[in-house]
Amino acid sequence: MFDGFILLSVGLILTAPETTSAWLWLAVVVSGFYHGVNPGMGWPLAVAAGLMDKSPRALLAALWPLSIGHLTAMLVMLSPFAMLLALAQWRYQVQAGASILVIAFGAVRLLHPRHPRLLATIRPTQLALWSFVVALAHGAALMLVPVYLGLCQASGSDQLREPAAMLGNANLGMAAMVSLAHSIAMISAGGCAAWLVYRYLGLRFVSQSWFNLDRVWAGSLVLVGAIGLAGWH
Repeated sequence: MFDGFILLSVGLILTAPETTSAWLWLAVVVSGFYHGVNPGMGWPLAVAAGLMDKSPRALLAALWPLSIGHLTAMLVMLSPFAMLLALAQWRYQVQAGASILVIAFGAVRLLHPRHPRLLATIRPTQLALWSFVVALAHGAALMLVPVYLGLCQASGSDQLREPAAMLGNANLGMAAMVSLAHSIAMISAGGCAAWLVYRYLGLRFVSQSWFNLDRVWAGSLVLVGAIGLAGWH
């Protein structure tokens, strides 16, 4: 239920009248920590690499492609919105469109909860590609869109008087910072989880603690998208 709690909190923060950058950045980091400890984001693969090579160095080495794939997914998702926000006169339409996109994605996940077949075609050794596809397929990158839009608004980077080129650069810079902060939090939490399992808890802990939150996650996306759309003005 922690996943839904994070998304609901983000939605409430974005629609609150006293939204602050500090709270939005906190949402970026906390969501990164959640994605990191979630086994579905890949840290068990790092544990497997360490066990196969019987070396903690292999575990640490596996964390790099996982983090790169996750970071790339964040940038790919946020960059189009950064460019759209350069059209300052369409700012509210972009925000409403983003909310509708989140709702639509959540609805699709509710109706078709199965994972994309593409995931089964990716070899376990292709960690960066696997991490990239998983972050997109599960909506991990999409989750950051409302937070990112809130940060752009809070920073004042979407003021109508600024030239479009300056707006585009500012928004792309914000997208890069959000993606980097989120990914650092993600891989830090995931790395700690992987190390604990590898060194102390063992693989049995993963099998016993694994639980499916796909429908909760999808429902939370729909809920937060609706909250963001209701708060659009």
